[in-house]
Amino acid sequence: MKAMKKQEMADAAGVSVKTLMKWCRPFREDLEQMGLKPRAKKLPPYIVAYLAEKFCIDL
Repeated sequence: MKAMKKQEMADAAGVSVKTLMKWCRPFREDLEQMGLKPRAKKLPPYIVAYLAEKFCIDL
């Protein structure tokens, strides 16, 4: 897995960045504990893997 911008992740899921962030709301606490800053533009590889698994995004 590689780091991705939020826009790239949203494109892979077929949604807008706004929708992707809405999907992430229930997992916000987990993501923050993993080290993701709320306004981060780039997602680290471990966050990309976590979100891809949670939302069944084929990367």
